[in-house]
Amino acid sequence: MKNTTVCGKRCFFVGEFSFMRILVTGAAGFIGSHTAERLADMGHEVVGIDNYSDYYDVRLKELNAEMLTKKGIQILRLDLRKDDLDALFSEAINYIFHFSAQPGIAVTSTFEDYLSNNFIATQKLLDAIEELEEKPFFVNIATSSIYGLHATMTEDKAPLPASWYGVTKLAAEQLVLAYSRRGLLMSTSLRLYSVYGPRERPDKLYTRLIDCGINDKPFPLYDGSEKHLRSFTYVQDIVDGIVSVIGKEDIANGEIFNLGTEEENSTATGIAIVEKILQKKIQIEHKPARPGDQSRTRANIDKARRLLGYNPTTSLEDGLRAQEAWFRDNFS
Repeated sequence: MKNTTVCGKRCFFVGEFSFMRILVTGAAGFIGSHTAERLADMGHEVVGIDNYSDYYDVRLKELNAEMLTKKGIQILRLDLRKDDLDALFSEAINYIFHFSAQPGIAVTSTFEDYLSNNFIATQKLLDAIEELEEKPFFVNIATSSIYGLHATMTEDKAPLPASWYGVTKLAAEQLVLAYSRRGLLMSTSLRLYSVYGPRERPDKLYTRLIDCGINDKPFPLYDGSEKHLRSFTYVQDIVDGIVSVIGKEDIANGEIFNLGTEEENSTATGIAIVEKILQKKIQIEHKPARPGDQSRTRANIDKARRLLGYNPTTSLEDGLRAQEAWFRDNFS
């Protein structure tokens, strides 16, 4: 076994594979938990942190954290905005995957919620990293909401966010990339498109659809949203793209990548597929449209395909069958 240096950190190699110590923020959440699990399965030592926000039922995050703990992943209850982070870096960290954020577009969330969780928390984390002699590679997890109401653009186009969520995620992304431009660390930002699958939040489209269908509850459909087009992307396809950055630090540094499927489906199509899987009609309850909701997303992944070798393959129906099975196993 030999050792070498990546991003200023010692990594250990067995054969051609390097083992790193990786920090995942928001590790008890939906995509964060899947990514932490994948990294551990790849042989890396993973440390996760989460503040267990009550944005949705904390028991769901605790369920994810329990699963990760059984895989040997340490999960710490920390709030990036106010807790001392020095202990996180008492041992060398090679990589940070930064998922922690105030998610989605919700009338119950204030601008201060988005500002503190998306921007201030990121700044606090960067402050802690800046004190380190050797700095980890920083992977910022961003969103297609940065583009605005029509998220169909390439990464070099000017973003036009139309929600507090999109605005504050753009600000956090540019904050991270500013550190790269100044040569203070190496980083990249990944803009994710409409992720679904097992462990999806209960307020998201497909978990709620499946819940309403199985438990004979009315599904709240926002006016006009049945025509919205989305790059619905299965979570494991997203994780493929996220972890593909590892080993491509020089290529990815300072860059933005779209991650998602190029296939577009309407919300109405998604509802029809869930009804097909459940073999029953879902009762619809119409609600007023949400301000700032995107009318179309289509992931342009030419750059990620070319530079990261990214290629999502899961069909919407196959992914939803996996999500329905997960829901029945855990909540029926």
